[in-house]
Amino acid sequence: MIQIFRVLTVLLLTAAVVVVSSATVATAQASGANAPVRASDAGAPAQTAQGDAAAADPVPASEQPAVPIGIDYPAWERTALRAEEAIEAGRASDSALNGLRDELSGWRAQFASAQSANAKTIATVRGQIAGLGTPAEGAEEPADIAAQRAALNARLVVLRAPVTAAEVAQSRAEGLIDGIDEILRERQANALVARGPTPFNPSLWTRGWAAFLRSLNKTRNEVGNAWFNEVQRQEFADGLPAITVLGGVGLILLLLGRGWMVRLAGSVQARRPTPTRWLTVFILSLGQVFVPLFGLAAIIEAFYASQLVGLRMDPILSQMRAAGLDIFIALWLGGRVFPRDEVEHRPLHLSIEQRRAGRLCAGLIGFVLAARRILDEFSSYDAWSDGVRAVVYFPVILLAGLLLWQLGQLLKIHGNAALSDSGETASYTDRMYRLLGRALVVFAWFGPVLAGLGYLTAAMNAVFPALSSLLLLAFVLVLQRFFAEIYVLMRRDPAARDGLVPVLAGIVLVTLAAPVFALFWGVSDTRLLELWQSAREGFTVGDTTISVGDFLTFAVVFTIGFTLTRLVQGAMKNTVLPKTRMDAGGQTALVSGIGYIGIFLAALIAITSAGINLSSIALVAGALSVGIGFGLQTVVSNFVSGIILLIERPISEGDWIEVGGQMGYVRDISVRSTRIETFDRTDVIVPNSDLVSGTVTNYTRGNTVGRVIVPVGVAYGSDTRRIEEILLEVGKAHPMVLATPAPYVVFQGFGADSLDFEIRAILRDVNWVLSVRSDMNHEIARRFAEEGIEIPFAQRDIWLRNPEALQRPGTEQGGATHLARTVPEEGPETNPEAGSEAPHAQGTGRQHLASDDMDGGPEGDGEGGDR
Repeated sequence: MIQIFRVLTVLLLTAAVVVVSSATVATAQASGANAPVRASDAGAPAQTAQGDAAAADPVPASEQPAVPIGIDYPAWERTALRAEEAIEAGRASDSALNGLRDELSGWRAQFASAQSANAKTIATVRGQIAGLGTPAEGAEEPADIAAQRAALNARLVVLRAPVTAAEVAQSRAEGLIDGIDEILRERQANALVARGPTPFNPSLWTRGWAAFLRSLNKTRNEVGNAWFNEVQRQEFADGLPAITVLGGVGLILLLLGRGWMVRLAGSVQARRPTPTRWLTVFILSLGQVFVPLFGLAAIIEAFYASQLVGLRMDPILSQMRAAGLDIFIALWLGGRVFPRDEVEHRPLHLSIEQRRAGRLCAGLIGFVLAARRILDEFSSYDAWSDGVRAVVYFPVILLAGLLLWQLGQLLKIHGNAALSDSGETASYTDRMYRLLGRALVVFAWFGPVLAGLGYLTAAMNAVFPALSSLLLLAFVLVLQRFFAEIYVLMRRDPAARDGLVPVLAGIVLVTLAAPVFALFWGVSDTRLLELWQSAREGFTVGDTTISVGDFLTFAVVFTIGFTLTRLVQGAMKNTVLPKTRMDAGGQTALVSGIGYIGIFLAALIAITSAGINLSSIALVAGALSVGIGFGLQTVVSNFVSGIILLIERPISEGDWIEVGGQMGYVRDISVRSTRIETFDRTDVIVPNSDLVSGTVTNYTRGNTVGRVIVPVGVAYGSDTRRIEEILLEVGKAHPMVLATPAPYVVFQGFGADSLDFEIRAILRDVNWVLSVRSDMNHEIARRFAEEGIEIPFAQRDIWLRNPEALQRPGTEQGGATHLARTVPEEGPETNPEAGSEAPHAQGTGRQHLASDDMDGGPEGDGEGGDR
């Protein structure tokens, strides 16, 4: 591998020298000469290529590119050789390999930044070369153009030399980093499957306990030896006042501070719950972490001020800070996730006893993680054997497994309770709680069993990351509730707590917490930084590179544009347009048009700001246009029709229309369809193409004035002029009828049963047509009753050819016989003069017919009397 990199470097330098040398003769044939390059000079290829090119190309000194400043290629060569030797030997420790990897990562970052050297000048020269064009096939290029092309190519090689050197070095650095990563992964995998002593071996119990006590005694002896030192004892006496103050205050805050903050937050929370009070309690509850931590920090500073801290005690005190943070954060999270009081919107639906058990488990998780830190420090400093570590760590792992099992049971209880409350289905969150509970139970058994079998490293890598991840999940849950309450306070709507914004906030928090989860489960911080760098550099789609920065730029610019569009829409709708003479439909159309144009411009500006090349997706757009032309023509037709409706405005929101047999009010006009609310309060979605191509009746277009027609019939023999006067009075008396044009009465004609009249009047608001017609009918009925005018109703006489066939058995012929049915099964034979009207006669008729009500017998004339 090493020789390959060196050979590639030599070949690259040789090619650069050949091209630059041949460019000095503009009209001569290019000839190559291989220049030997020493291996020791491979670290500085940029300088060699640049010097040769400068001698061949008369470019002004001010335009000569410089080798990237700050890159020491000889030093890089030494680092690379050292890394290659370490990889080939494979004997370096993990810490040494990690340090070497960090050093290589630094070099790689320098090489990556050096690749942008002369970028603008290179782009300019390439543009000049492209401007010369491509010579025609078989045609000889003019000498001046050929000379100019050769000079530009030579200059491009000179400009590219530093970039090429950085690219080669970066490729070598990436190969070395991959080699180190492979060694570390292999060692980590071997450690996970390596089996050591089992803690159930009785011979190890005494040695393990003795090693632990020996570590404690060594720490105590170090403090004692410092005390018996005259100089250190005198320094302790000199700093005794400060030690006393720090120790006393720290001890008080450590022991009593958390209880004070719990009682203070509880006194505020006991009142009526509101978002403001919840946020206040949340901020006060943070004192449960910081107040005792301040106390612990004061005690640790008192130890350092005593001058009794030695080499052994110093790392332990440093770990005690982190251990205290584990304990108090775990206690705080336990109080937030498993609250003492019956507060609203609890994260988990558990009883008081179950929440008390949850708080206990959370606190013990903090103590387990703290104990693990102290034991790691003892084990590293005193170099415990595998047997001692197996015995000492096993009780901690066993306790961690019990805590995981208990918390898993609580989560499963919550999921089952949510499932029983909601019936057969549960929410996605509750299902995730149940899944998490089952996973915790698996880890609870997995860790202790592995530790008992001797796989201590695998057991520790299972239970401790699980505990840390559980605390981090709880922290994300609490933060999500915090942002939800802020959103509720801003919206002043309790229902906003379950809205989209809090859900999006939770997704963002989980995304931000993902690197922390990765750290818990063994991913190195250097690897995370490399992944972040790769994400920043982006991924390539065709000729377009999309990075995290580009995505954030697009999101920010589009959000700003979208917000400005909404602000302009609001200002136009509520401030500007109401002061114009434009009708409501036109105002709605203008506001909608501003929204479409604003969103389009926001997306276009965001794409341009992100540097996304739209020309690269021209082929895709062409293919989509074909698909649109065939498969989406209906959608496109509706879209175009929606634009036409917004521009021409044949209908507007609030209009009363009738289309396709559906009648109602227009409630919304979108780019695809129009929503109509019928009079029975149902929504009818009509495609816009139907409104453009079909027939639409708009009862309120332009104004709400409309006509009402009230038909009425009177009996023959009535005074038609008097009827006209009465109906005219009724029409004029209604308050919704306009005086101009005045209402009038039309004598329609002579109906089969009545004299037909109509009141025709113009209403102020046609939306009240049904109410007006009903009011007029009531008034007409009242006036006709007062005047003694009869409103006829249709009657029909039915003639049956054989009524005796319908007579019930046992009933006399001349008696009143009730018919079981009026129509025989075979169908009635009707009077030819009556035609088919008899079976469908309208009007009021008798429910029971007697035999003497008909012209019985075949001899009947079928003429029946008038009724």
